[in-house]
Amino acid sequence: MAAEPTAQESRSRDLDKLLLRPGNLVGPNFEPGPALRDDLKEYGRVLVVGAGGLGCELLKDLALSGFRKLEVIDMDRIEVSNLNRQFLFRLEDVGKPKAEVAAKRVMERVSGVNIVPHFCRIEDKELEFYSKFSIIALGLDSIEARSYINSVACSFLEYDSDDSALEETSKPMVDGGTEGFQGHARVIVPGVTPCFECTIWLFPPQVKFPLCTLAETPRTAAHCIEYAHLIKWDEVHSGKAFDPDDPEHMKWVYNEATKRAELFGIPGVTYSLTQGVVKNIIPAIASTNAIISAACVLETLKIASGCSKTLSNYLTYNGAEGLHTEVTEFVKDKDCLVCGPGVLIQLDTSITLEKFIDLLKEHPKLLLSKASITHRGKSLYMQAPPVLEEMTRSNLSIPLFDLIGKIPKDVVHAIGTTTKNDKKTSCLRKLRVVFKGVDGIADMDTAGET
Repeated sequence: MAAEPTAQESRSRDLDKLLLRPGNLVGPNFEPGPALRDDLKEYGRVLVVGAGGLGCELLKDLALSGFRKLEVIDMDRIEVSNLNRQFLFRLEDVGKPKAEVAAKRVMERVSGVNIVPHFCRIEDKELEFYSKFSIIALGLDSIEARSYINSVACSFLEYDSDDSALEETSKPMVDGGTEGFQGHARVIVPGVTPCFECTIWLFPPQVKFPLCTLAETPRTAAHCIEYAHLIKWDEVHSGKAFDPDDPEHMKWVYNEATKRAELFGIPGVTYSLTQGVVKNIIPAIASTNAIISAACVLETLKIASGCSKTLSNYLTYNGAEGLHTEVTEFVKDKDCLVCGPGVLIQLDTSITLEKFIDLLKEHPKLLLSKASITHRGKSLYMQAPPVLEEMTRSNLSIPLFDLIGKIPKDVVHAIGTTTKNDKKTSCLRKLRVVFKGVDGIADMDTAGET
């Protein structure tokens, strides 16, 4: 009589069918065997960005798919409204950081996995932090956050002298998103597939209400909420910035919106709706999160092991009426400012770092303000935190040419803010700086460049 399989053998049974056997759809470097499964545990480092409804599913699925070294980053705390779909959280967890609780719960349930939580903004981490991961999995509900992580991942991509991407420097991402009964999963391999910025047009513009409607003729609960958020707040709190992540600020907006709704006889203002309108929260359903997470984790496993060809390159799911999935292959934008070789900027060797930062504000392709500059992992100037700004301030008066070791041409990274659709967002840009008159480098034909 055959021996009963152990719990570990039972858990890895289906995974072994993918990793221990050859197949017809495998990647070119796929070598089946127990060593591959062990390498996945030892060397497969995955960062999960977001610990909400989709992020919880991603952490659980990755842990159950053989990944043992995971990290998760999220800036939010658990709220009561999260509990209906973010299954790792309990009532006693309300007010605690999502990343910390999610990591703790998965490690309690899946033996052998180690998950390091980071309770902070994604912008708070330096490039060096993101460089250590082999794959980044996104479980976000924000276009701005996706765009920032996309620019970070693309910043590691290097190009040869012919402007051909070096695939060995590419940092793959798997991006998932859900909205009600709809969702998507996509594979982003910078330099090979289109990056997030290449297909930014896929996301419809956010709904904006005319201020005259909000102030004079509100007709919906959302109008009342936006009136309290955009107009009443500034009237009462002159000069004080509204913080959507501050519960007291959100409660104030809810109370004012309720008064406004009662005045005009408009029903439907609730605290959860106030959060949804102000923070542009996308409605989520647990089953949709589970389906999209499964697709994302399968693609992560394919990338890490080569056990099958990856998705090419955008899957959409619609479960509103029946069940429909479709895969679309989008094309990379050869002129993309994020995943391309970088914005070419010509400089004199005498240009100081401070002058260089000023030039980025005026560059027509960048319009980058409050920029922090790094070169090969070294911080040349940091706008924040104050201690780093003070440490790097002396570099502002030094020529950039000297700061990068008098190299005739090289790549530097700039992290700053730019304005999109009347909204300031954080972004990272790759800049190819070329110094004129050094080692035979003459003025180049760079129409539209500085």
